[in-house]
Amino acid sequence: MKQLIQVASGWVLGATLLAASPARSQSAPAPAVVTVRIDATKTYQTIANFAASDAWAGQFVGRWPAAKKEAIADLLFSTKAGPGGQPQGIGLSLWRVNLGAGSAEQGEASGIRDEWRRAESFLTPAGTYDWNRLAGQRWLMEAARQRGVTQFLAFLNSPPVSLTRNGQAYATAKQPNLTPDKYVALADYCARIVEGVRQKTGITFAYLSPVNEPQWDWSDGGQEGTPFQNEDIAGISKALSASLLKAKLPTQILLTEAGKLDYLYSAADKPGQGDQIAAFFGDKAAPTYVGDLPRVAPIIAGHSYFTTSPQAQAVATRQQLAAKVASVPRLSFWQSEYCILGDNAGEINGGPRDLGMAPALYLARVIHTDLAVANAAAWQWWLAISPYDYKDGLVYIDKNKTDGNFYPSKMLWALGNYSRFVRPGAVRVAAQLDGAPASPGAPLVSAYRSANGRQLITVVVNDADAPADLRLALAGRRLGASQPFTTAATADLQPGPAVPAGAVLHVAPRSITTLVSELR
Repeated sequence: MKQLIQVASGWVLGATLLAASPARSQSAPAPAVVTVRIDATKTYQTIANFAASDAWAGQFVGRWPAAKKEAIADLLFSTKAGPGGQPQGIGLSLWRVNLGAGSAEQGEASGIRDEWRRAESFLTPAGTYDWNRLAGQRWLMEAARQRGVTQFLAFLNSPPVSLTRNGQAYATAKQPNLTPDKYVALADYCARIVEGVRQKTGITFAYLSPVNEPQWDWSDGGQEGTPFQNEDIAGISKALSASLLKAKLPTQILLTEAGKLDYLYSAADKPGQGDQIAAFFGDKAAPTYVGDLPRVAPIIAGHSYFTTSPQAQAVATRQQLAAKVASVPRLSFWQSEYCILGDNAGEINGGPRDLGMAPALYLARVIHTDLAVANAAAWQWWLAISPYDYKDGLVYIDKNKTDGNFYPSKMLWALGNYSRFVRPGAVRVAAQLDGAPASPGAPLVSAYRSANGRQLITVVVNDADAPADLRLALAGRRLGASQPFTTAATADLQPGPAVPAGAVLHVAPRSITTLVSELR
């Protein structure tokens, strides 16, 4: 079976942190030591989770041979460590479950060309519910729970085909594929699914996302999907909140999975579909306001696609978003879907597949900017498991429905530098490079206080071809020893020797390093 194998050789273990081999030449000047000033008393968002979705390969991989699917589940969900403290996986803390619209049952007649992008539904064409369906996805849910995941989110790309305008799971007329008279039926369907899954698996979805990227027209048959106007989303949310209450289900509604972050605070090019923070949570007099509904979570969710390059634009977009979210009391922001699409201002392309460090470092920059600038309380990836020749997967597989090889990517471990260590309940704290140069080559640093207040987690992204020397300086608390974990060309969250408090950290070139430090 072809898999990536961790290789420790080719690395020099310094006194504090892994440094790339070969060792620095004695004649080469050492990099200047940069102080990272961390203030544990200055806090920002509380982290809710890091996640990925089971779309679309989960329906097949969950029925693969036991040894292979268990190994993939370990990579995604495990928080255990092997010999030498090596993490077995990235410890995702929420799992997104695709509630299909029934295109899989329609087969070729669904109009969705790629069989892997069709999705099964618990609702049968006869109008009954079959809880033995979605067998592969249910296996992954149980595998996640066995490995400590406690948060589950169900999402719809389309209403079930029995409710859509055209009887298909994608919109063919560039209009909402659901008429207003079907809002209540959709809401009751969703509540029935939540209750049925709870009875079948014992898992209650903490969140349900009823719409996905409503700004796109979804008319190309590439996958299940439908556009919606803000007034449609409000109508669906009102009906769904009532249905969840009636069924006495605690599940909260997550809105709005916007296709771009801009659409959360601007309607410049999407009238009636943008400025969603204001539409749903800002103006209580607006007909689309749903902020007071008992089952609507005080969260606005959006996708980071098409807003990540160049870095100056990425920062500006997220600054505007953070300011708009902050203007609404108790509202938080979740980055709820991302993979590397498009050419990103020439910085990186969406294809082909790349298991190496280039996309991993780009991804780490995106995560850092979403967390440290946009104040994202959750960060969620798109395809946990991908069969495609594209930068859309954490674990890649052969496109085989019954068996095949799997290939962990560096993007998996880059996400793990955050998800494995920044656990739910952690709080981001102020972290600033002292006298940091304006150069884009400067390391990106963010820091988090653990939920129990006993640890400081610091993530350093060094995209440069040169090493960086850093020293942590903590205000408000005493800093103890630190344990580093590094992802680089030959390391996957590889633990290094403990770093004494106040020591210099020799950060390897083109690496992502997480330091888990004692707080005293």
